[in-house]
Amino acid sequence: METTHALQVGDKAPAFTMPASGGRTVDSAALKGKPFVLYFYPKADTPGCTKEACGFNEALQAFDHAGLTVIGVSRDPVKKLDAFATKYGLTFPLASDEAGHVTEAYGVWVEKSMYGRTYMGIERTTFLVDAKGHIAHIWPKVKVTGHVEDVLAQARTLCGAG
Repeated sequence: METTHALQVGDKAPAFTMPASGGRTVDSAALKGKPFVLYFYPKADTPGCTKEACGFNEALQAFDHAGLTVIGVSRDPVKKLDAFATKYGLTFPLASDEAGHVTEAYGVWVEKSMYGRTYMGIERTTFLVDAKGHIAHIWPKVKVTGHVEDVLAQARTLCGAG
């Protein structure tokens, strides 16, 4: 009997609707028939999250060319995401999952520890979802350096643009 709720490659990606930066809404139903990248990050405007977001933003044209939408997700409120997007010129949607339903559905809300203190937080994870709404690739416990390039290479393979 499986005790973990961890998603696996091939699973149907959990549905979502979230408010996002720039007055947008991201909705999995609106993405039906289109592949997308959903990346979860712990907190806007922190060093690792900024480096990751800027990396995705710099590669946005290549993702667009491969036919993919990129969406970043954290539990930050939209107001903070708008400030983050403005500060770094981020043009893709940064979605707010303040209630935590999406981070929990994707299994990225986990117990973490730092300096001997245990707390709940987002594990930096990226999901590549195919045009049929199934998970094509998962990057758990992401290390930021080189990550965007890995995702783009996998996306190109998925979309036949490589």
